[in-house]
Amino acid sequence: MFDIQVIEDPQAATVALEPVRSRLLSELAAPASAATLATRVGMARQKINYHLNALEAHGLVQLAEERKWGGLTERLLVAAAASYVVSPSALGPVAADPSRERDRLSASYLIALGARIVREVGALVRRAQDTGKRLATLSVDVEIRFRSPSDRAAFSSELTVAIAQLASKYHDPSAPGGRLHRLVVVAHPLQQKPEPKEFS
Repeated sequence: MFDIQVIEDPQAATVALEPVRSRLLSELAAPASAATLATRVGMARQKINYHLNALEAHGLVQLAEERKWGGLTERLLVAAAASYVVSPSALGPVAADPSRERDRLSASYLIALGARIVREVGALVRRAQDTGKRLATLSVDVEIRFRSPSDRAAFSSELTVAIAQLASKYHDPSAPGGRLHRLVVVAHPLQQKPEPKEFS
């Protein structure tokens, strides 16, 4: 089972997003049969089989085990991944694309960058899995509470200078055997959590 499966095929995305099927995917974190799932979700086994066949046809679930009971064979299926994300490439030409955004300080541009990350890294992960290799990546995730807008602006300025210096130091466009990497740094406000109510 993969940690995350990036869904690029539009039909597979449609299958995964259907409410009953997404529920079945969550139930299949561990192998289960159609009969077991029918009891859990309160549906007829024939209907469960119909949905499982669609999920299996698009590689979202896979056979984990077959058990023989007399003359019958019970198939146990398991989700292909612990979680799923739909790649923007599933939307074709209407998918978010940073090159179409003019305002690089807008939320739309930031979302388009995130979409491109899902699309590019999803394709790289699939290629790495197919070749049995590990994909080297770097992620930094930190929360910062700025005292004021001026502090936020100063931080942005210092971060930009630091990144430019590091990029200049390590970037070698003519390095034989070198590999181009994309570095994306984003910042956005977090949703405010409601203050806990005090009971008297």
